[in-house]
Amino acid sequence: MERRTFLNFSSLALASTLVPFTRAIAAEELLSSMPTAAKKALADVALNAATKAGASYADVRIGRYLNQFITTRDLNVENVANTESAGIGVRVIANGAYGFAATSDMSSDGIANAARQAVAIAKANARLQSEPVRLAPVKGVGEVSWATPIKKDWRTVPIKEKADLLIAANKAGMDGGATFMNSMLFQVNQQKYFASTDGSYIEQDVHRLWAPFQATAVDKATGKFRSRSGLGAPVGMGYEYLDARPEHKLKAAGGVATLYTGSYDLIEDAKAAGRDAKTKLTAKSVVPGKYDLMLSPEHLWLTIHENVGHPTELDRVLGYEANYAGTSFATLDKWETKKFKYGNPMVNLFADKTTPGSLGCVGYDDEGVKTKKWDIIKDGILVNYQATRDQAHIIGEKESHGCSYADSWNSVQFQRMPNVSLAAGKKKLTPDEMVKDIKKGIYIVGDGSFSIDQQRYNFQFGGQLFYEIKDGKIGPMLEDVAYQANTQEFWNACSAICDERDWRMGGSFFDGKGQPPQISIVSHGSSTARFNGINVINTARKIG
Repeated sequence: MERRTFLNFSSLALASTLVPFTRAIAAEELLSSMPTAAKKALADVALNAATKAGASYADVRIGRYLNQFITTRDLNVENVANTESAGIGVRVIANGAYGFAATSDMSSDGIANAARQAVAIAKANARLQSEPVRLAPVKGVGEVSWATPIKKDWRTVPIKEKADLLIAANKAGMDGGATFMNSMLFQVNQQKYFASTDGSYIEQDVHRLWAPFQATAVDKATGKFRSRSGLGAPVGMGYEYLDARPEHKLKAAGGVATLYTGSYDLIEDAKAAGRDAKTKLTAKSVVPGKYDLMLSPEHLWLTIHENVGHPTELDRVLGYEANYAGTSFATLDKWETKKFKYGNPMVNLFADKTTPGSLGCVGYDDEGVKTKKWDIIKDGILVNYQATRDQAHIIGEKESHGCSYADSWNSVQFQRMPNVSLAAGKKKLTPDEMVKDIKKGIYIVGDGSFSIDQQRYNFQFGGQLFYEIKDGKIGPMLEDVAYQANTQEFWNACSAICDERDWRMGGSFFDGKGQPPQISIVSHGSSTARFNGINVINTARKIG
């Protein structure tokens, strides 16, 4: 994470209190909730009002979105904020077109008015629509519920305990060599209720958590500074994620990571980050050239996100969506041949909204579709995309993939990226074994800056930590490293993937898409993977 981005996140707690329909609340209010029966009654008001006004289909989302942000710098707590946003969104189809309206007025009259407004908007849209909306069928599930399986609800943990943990991490980072430390804790609880004229009444209680930090070391003599961010993943888990010791360490990198189903040692990672940031000050600058890259899951998740996740979103493929970095090179003609070599035959990438602990894990999407797992790249071949109910027929699917999402009750749901992951290698292989066959390479740990073109094809990626690999051994740290390739070239250069023992997930709390923009959350898993002959540049060297 770049420092300016980190500081922007630090101000998120304050900014969130200024967003429309969001209010600051006391910590005690986080534990309250609306009875299920009351939500069902309100949903029925909306559904009945919509159908009476002429809707052929309607769905209702009642949401209560809770957040707690704690930010610290060095040995001081800078900010604590608890926020709530609550209301109802109604989406309808009338005369073959969509309409949507939302309100924070939770009275029967307020909800009925919103439903009628959605129908009026749909009828107006229908005058300009060239063909009617076609929804893939979904069988109503009746009254069901789903909740993130947590062991420790973050809302019950005293703020002092959390702040003390962040301060302890900051101290560990400075003891390790950092000049100063920033750390924060993002905690989310989404209480979501969905109902539709298909006959579904679905209640979900979703929990997510992220504890990012940044360690910065400064050479006081020269003014040079270097930073290292935390390697812990954002997760769909409870506070237990921060309670236990880590189950997996990146020995070669000297950092700390976590098995995705395990836990994260924030303090140990912060201490390692302080040491790494200080080491970066004297690390040698990379010599540009072709290298075999050994990419850790803490790094590779972002590459997967940008050059597999986004280009296989069907709305980008069709050209319907181009906000936040464009459309897609992975067009329908490539998929239709069933022969397009996206990557090496060992490369298998799949979408999955059911992986426990992942950010995208829910029981049902925001169209009431039960979530599932499906292949996107199979044996290196592009075989599928990510589709919602109104897109499924375009690619011959009989049902939605269950990847519809809205970031708030007052945002309309649309296609959002599910967890997209690289399958573990089928042959037994550990990172220690992988490195033995690399004569000239670089081991990259952690995500960094990136750049990618408007079709998600040509790209450049940095990272957090870079280590020289020479004659099968990991050597000293390098600096100023970035690699360049195009998506097809990169995935076809994949020559080895570690097995399931090394598989874990990273992810993003802030994935933007759409206009007006919406923010989504998504995880991406992989094992450590090797890519041969990738072009590496020196980012500190001037051109010309």
